[in-house]
Amino acid sequence: MLLKDEVGMLQRVPLFSAIEPTKLKLLAFTSDRVSYSAGQILFRQGDEGDAAYVILSGRADILVDSDSGPIKVAELEPNSIVGEIAILCNSSRTATVRAASPLEVLRIRKDHFLRLMREFPEMTIEILRVLADRLSHTTADLIDARSAK
Repeated sequence: MLLKDEVGMLQRVPLFSAIEPTKLKLLAFTSDRVSYSAGQILFRQGDEGDAAYVILSGRADILVDSDSGPIKVAELEPNSIVGEIAILCNSSRTATVRAASPLEVLRIRKDHFLRLMREFPEMTIEILRVLADRLSHTTADLIDARSAK
């Protein structure tokens, strides 16, 4: 895929939509394009948070460990980003991400991701929106789970 195609794909990710194309070109150039087969693991719960991943094509499952085995808590589709929480919190991964189908991702190293946040406050605001939305959904799911007991 050409660099301009990757820039176009990044522009469709809400997190990066307000960033100028020249900066996205630099991001695409300094990031790694990685392919996964269905069933392959991008990263495991507990791993070091060293990169964020933008889903370019395919689907991935987000799994969390439980006493009865892994539980699927979400599914990622193209234009989704995953792995940013461990970067932002400087902590280990909170979940495992596994390719549900053949998957193409753009792997953005931690230092590049944090530099973008410093340079583009609008990206930081969008990250806060995404994280707040996830927290809202997680809270609703927790309420539903506790109500069902």
